[in-house]
Amino acid sequence: MPNLVDIVEIAEALESKAVFLVTDRCVVVRNRHSSCSKCADACLADAVLAVDNVLALDGGRCVSCGACTTVCPTEALIPLAPLDEDLAARAADVVVASGGHAVFACARIASKRLGDPAKFVEIPCLARMEESVLLGLAARGVSDLLLVDGACATCKFRATVPGIDATVASANTLLAAQGSPVRVERASAFPEDVLLEDQRSLLASQRRGFFTQARTVAKDAAEKTVEVAFIKKDGADAPSLRDRLRMSDSGTLPQFNPERRMRVLDAMDRLGASVVSEIDTRLFGSVLIDTDACSACGMCTVFCPTGALRKSELVPDGGEGSYLEFSVADCVQCNLCADACLKKCLVVESTVSTDELFDFEPRLIHLPEPPARSGILSGLKR
Repeated sequence: MPNLVDIVEIAEALESKAVFLVTDRCVVVRNRHSSCSKCADACLADAVLAVDNVLALDGGRCVSCGACTTVCPTEALIPLAPLDEDLAARAADVVVASGGHAVFACARIASKRLGDPAKFVEIPCLARMEESVLLGLAARGVSDLLLVDGACATCKFRATVPGIDATVASANTLLAAQGSPVRVERASAFPEDVLLEDQRSLLASQRRGFFTQARTVAKDAAEKTVEVAFIKKDGADAPSLRDRLRMSDSGTLPQFNPERRMRVLDAMDRLGASVVSEIDTRLFGSVLIDTDACSACGMCTVFCPTGALRKSELVPDGGEGSYLEFSVADCVQCNLCADACLKKCLVVESTVSTDELFDFEPRLIHLPEPPARSGILSGLKR
């Protein structure tokens, strides 16, 4: 049975970890030549490292803002404080308590105890917010989406502001594309109907909540202590990077479907048909290939993490050349296909066709037959 010291140590370790790394999803881990540095660029504390097949997080530097988890195209960084599921569940409770409003507030303004905690969702920083939660609420009929900050201009973490603005703009672009009148707004003060009427009632509820939370933390910590006790620390049985990223039978690295983007698509579909022909978005991408320069080497399909680009089994009429299949809905704009292209004839664009985005059929890209490679002896005189 773990003692109190064990429980406290594990509880502190769990509390200090705000991000879980799924390293095999990182495009830098999959290919050291990847140009992606979105997580490191977004991190205001220089806590994230993504270079030379390595994705690492310095927990001591991390400030738990969540900015890196929002910009990662492959969801290789998963926020734990809170989890997406917990955030969505908490938002649902707030919508009911507030009569249909979804208000999210950063920890800084929440600490001032001006708002009724039953009527807003507290998150460490607004940089933690991303499109799937906001569009999911709009798709369920929530018409008032508000992000409340603690006066970012004077916050020591204000370097996250451009990322927060980018998320708001992105969500509003997607909402407008579906003809929804709902818009995400930002403010530096709680609206009147969210303000707390009596701070004394808040103090009493906080006292009751403390002991409930303490019991939960102690239980979780005890379970984690037992789990940690049985983990081998020498790492002898841990598979290597080569083993984890072994080629599949189809000749590609392991692939996956990013859940957040699937939730965004579901929400957009529930909001209605698109009212625009194309969207400029950071969530999805469109691939263009200079087929005259392409050698049909297939490197783009090997490294694509989501299977957005794949070799087709269809045979062109006349049997000349081959097809690639491209799905806009599966493209996360990680740019790894372009980075891996040996001929540098492939580009990823942020403007996507809405017809393609919601089309179950992939776009066929015809590649001509590559030129025959000259043999070793072909240049010798006879």
